[in-house]
Amino acid sequence: MKLFIVRVFVLVIRMLYAPMKLRKTKDKIVWLSRQSDTKSQDMEMLSAAISEISPDTKQVFRLKKLKDQTGITLSYIFSVFGDMWQLADAKMAICDTYSIPVSCLKHKKELKVVQIWHALGAVKQFGLQSVGKAQGRSADVACALSMHKNYDMVIAPSEAAGEFYCKAFGCERDKITVASLPRVDVILNRRNRRDEFLSDNPTCKGKEIFVYLPTFRDGDADAIDSLTRAFDELDDKVLITSAHPHCVGFRRKFNGRYSTYDLMKLSDAVITDYSASAFEASLLEKPLWFFAPDYDKYKSEQGLNTDIKEVMPHVFFTDARELTEKIKEGSYDLEKLRAFRERFVSFTGTNNTEKLANIICSFKETKK
Repeated sequence: MKLFIVRVFVLVIRMLYAPMKLRKTKDKIVWLSRQSDTKSQDMEMLSAAISEISPDTKQVFRLKKLKDQTGITLSYIFSVFGDMWQLADAKMAICDTYSIPVSCLKHKKELKVVQIWHALGAVKQFGLQSVGKAQGRSADVACALSMHKNYDMVIAPSEAAGEFYCKAFGCERDKITVASLPRVDVILNRRNRRDEFLSDNPTCKGKEIFVYLPTFRDGDADAIDSLTRAFDELDDKVLITSAHPHCVGFRRKFNGRYSTYDLMKLSDAVITDYSASAFEASLLEKPLWFFAPDYDKYKSEQGLNTDIKEVMPHVFFTDARELTEKIKEGSYDLEKLRAFRERFVSFTGTNNTEKLANIICSFKETKK
């Protein structure tokens, strides 16, 4: 029944979209996301840079957070109609997730679609790589929804990432453009809220601060709990955790409002698992550790693009106390971390936002 509803929905929107395309194409960029109802930091920075370069270009934001796995909910149906209306006379669409109207519809030749994705790389498999797996869509639904079709350009954070981005987005290598997201400029700027954090959390004063940034998965709370207990045995170190918003059962919190980037920058070291925050943290020239107690199960069920156990075996642990024992030794090979960063993140000082904006504006004016 679900598949039938999806197919009918796609047929209906395709029929409705045809007359919308009769309108004249405008110098307009439509931003689409299902990650949030508000602009991400990347969107804020990149759209502002585009306005500086191309002030006459209209920018429209179509942002609708979606939880339903099929993508078909009543509220989203109405949102899709709005997306279609804006896409029908646009010159460019920029997505940071999969978008049903972008991928399912037959667009004007003038419309160029850019996929910037919402992460700086990917440790775990995603997109088309996840079809048929526990955390992905079924093959039939993915086919009916034309998952990840119609991209003209895909922004990848490195040549290495470009290899699996082709598989995740079902595109040829010539559609991959290597460039970093605006968030890299935020990570590399000198603003650091450590003093403010210590004022809000005085029990952390005089201690090494480790921040744990796990991805969302089953057993999330158990992993957080075991790592927290291991750190509780260390007198001179403290663990703070920024759990994924969907994590259930996690209650331990710190005082104050701090973004993931704030926590990365104010901490002395970062711990993660399969999260793309590993690539972001690698930019900071501070110890980066990996804790993945469910490694074998996760690798088998979800699949990995970047097998951290193979790439960074000297800082990879499945047991929390083995990790803290290694941390207590007080040594860390930053050269190996730099090699990891250079392989997976290409960045150009602190002008990554401007560089990407120029790439997009130039591409917008090219002919297909």
